[in-house]
Amino acid sequence: MNRLPLVLLHVVVLALSVSSLSQNAPASDPQALAFAAQSMTAMLGGSSVSDIALTGNATWIAGSDTETGQATLVARGIHESRVDLNLSGGSRTVVRNDTGAFPSGASARGGEPLTASALHNCWISPSWFFPALSLLSLPSDPSLVVSYVGRENRRGVRVQHLRLYRHITGQTPETVSLIRKVSTTDFYLDAATFLPVAMTFNAHPETDANTNIAIEIDFSNYHPVNGAQVPFHIRKLISGGLALDIVLQSAVVNSGPADGLFAIE
Repeated sequence: MNRLPLVLLHVVVLALSVSSLSQNAPASDPQALAFAAQSMTAMLGGSSVSDIALTGNATWIAGSDTETGQATLVARGIHESRVDLNLSGGSRTVVRNDTGAFPSGASARGGEPLTASALHNCWISPSWFFPALSLLSLPSDPSLVVSYVGRENRRGVRVQHLRLYRHITGQTPETVSLIRKVSTTDFYLDAATFLPVAMTFNAHPETDANTNIAIEIDFSNYHPVNGAQVPFHIRKLISGGLALDIVLQSAVVNSGPADGLFAIE
């Protein structure tokens, strides 16, 4: 298990004291909240989605190494997810489970036991691959601040740019600032359809919360599945370079995945 830097131990203490959520958090931008609501309506309409299971073809790229295989991505609610990649070079698994006192995650390669992730890498939406179950769906959360950045052009598409982050007070200014930094996520909504076309955030080395690694998730080729709009093409870019390309073959809504799928031990 990874050893956390001292500053992150303060974050653990903070997360274990969620009752200290401040009533004085910055107010979300009403326009941003309206756009987030429009996006949720575009993705779900009047349907109810409690979980989703996606399967497809995956290409993993790391420098000169390219591996291909199958991807299975499962999300339950906004707090749990599991990604399994069975690639030509071996398997990779990433699990997120935020149902406890503080967000948590773990990963494994080649069938080895899961290894816990640093807490500072666990504040982003577990279901990064399905925005309808992301932080975008939580405008009423008292610790979530949503702001409107503006209308922009993104790769030839007019988008509405929203920014979300966690604001938890009652702690030291350094801890409050750290959580805001590691939880900040930007969503780019198609200005015509309000479907998300991308989300961006920063990952960090496991032992260094202050070094940013730019992550971009691109969504395209939406198809309706039981009333939900599902992006059948998902791309993950790391520092601007394509790292994971997934083309879905199937999507199943509300299948009721087993609890053990998201267990972190």
